[in-house]
Amino acid sequence: MNERVTEIGAAIRRELETEIAELRDDTHSLELLGASVEANVETLLHAVRHDIPVARVQAPTAAIEYAKRLAQHGVSVNSLIRAYWVGQRRMSELVFAEVRDGDIAAQRHIDVLQSITTTLFSYIDSITRQVVAAYQSEREQWLENQNSIRALKVREVLSGTGAIDIDAATESIRYPLRWHHLALVLWYPELSNQGDELPRMQRFVRELAEAASTSARPLFAAADRVSGWAWLPYRSLPADVVDTVRGFACDRADVPCFAIGTPDAGVEGFRRSHRHAQAARAVALVRGTDHPTVFSATDPGLSAAALMCGDITEAREWVHEVLGDLAADNDNDERLRDTLRVFLRNGSSYKAAAAEMNLHFNSVKYRVARAVARRGRPIDDDRLGVEMALLVCQWYGAAALRPDPA
Repeated sequence: MNERVTEIGAAIRRELETEIAELRDDTHSLELLGASVEANVETLLHAVRHDIPVARVQAPTAAIEYAKRLAQHGVSVNSLIRAYWVGQRRMSELVFAEVRDGDIAAQRHIDVLQSITTTLFSYIDSITRQVVAAYQSEREQWLENQNSIRALKVREVLSGTGAIDIDAATESIRYPLRWHHLALVLWYPELSNQGDELPRMQRFVRELAEAASTSARPLFAAADRVSGWAWLPYRSLPADVVDTVRGFACDRADVPCFAIGTPDAGVEGFRRSHRHAQAARAVALVRGTDHPTVFSATDPGLSAAALMCGDITEAREWVHEVLGDLAADNDNDERLRDTLRVFLRNGSSYKAAAAEMNLHFNSVKYRVARAVARRGRPIDDDRLGVEMALLVCQWYGAAALRPDPA
């Protein structure tokens, strides 16, 4: 089993996601859940194999960090505890199957199972206490460090579950809700050694607001230890505000990843801009970008592509059905897809597409013909579907493509 740690960890993770809805719904922590499960499996198997007393075993770093992340996201501690007992059940099933199929004398089966089961129970008991302690400590610290009243009021405004007193809410969060807004969602792919992600994001937002000439101070609210929400306020919205924000990030080093919403006004605009920024971030997360990047809901086609990120597996299968071999993950098909997308967006004009891509007319015509050939059937039978599939490929990258058999 030591040789199949990744496989076993993946099986247990699937079990947890199936049985514990709260863990499955916390989409931003699913990758860390997988790392935590695999680290626990590896630590447990080493303890069994090398007869290491459980009392000396410390919870893996990934397990501690996952517990902290759940605390930050408000996932209940009961779900964390239940995850370990569900994991123990699944691990016990795998151990019993391994012993049953192994080359072990029948009279030794009980002794082996008793030894491993005892260690497994002790391990789960010990590690659960450690991760619960980490969860509780993080939750307390998190609540203390947040500006609780302001953060709560921001979430109340965003929820839109009831009528709010706009003037009172403006005073409470110290932000002009009646003005124009541009929402941002900022994040770092992972924690740094210094653990200073939130102060860095706050500093970045302040400097960005100054560069973008906002009409008042920006609003920042922490979402968790590695991500935050921000709004830039304007009395009158500049026409090029999105380009200004994107340009500011391009000229700097050590910037967070962030997603930009659509500019909007009033309380509904405050909410809508944030929703669009969240959707743009969802696209970035599915795409798997792990370096500083900027996604904007105003980018052509991104909002449409975001509608399909709820189930990327289904989206990938649909893309393959629509595009055929053109959905392969290689440089040549990527060029063909880009050319076909620009061609269709320009009303099937070779001349307009050539001008936009700075290519010769004949080059565009050749690439479009090759793209259609790779698809294996004409595009006129499903032009809208083809355009949508090309947008999904553009924004999700490899996550929406079929691995190249070559």
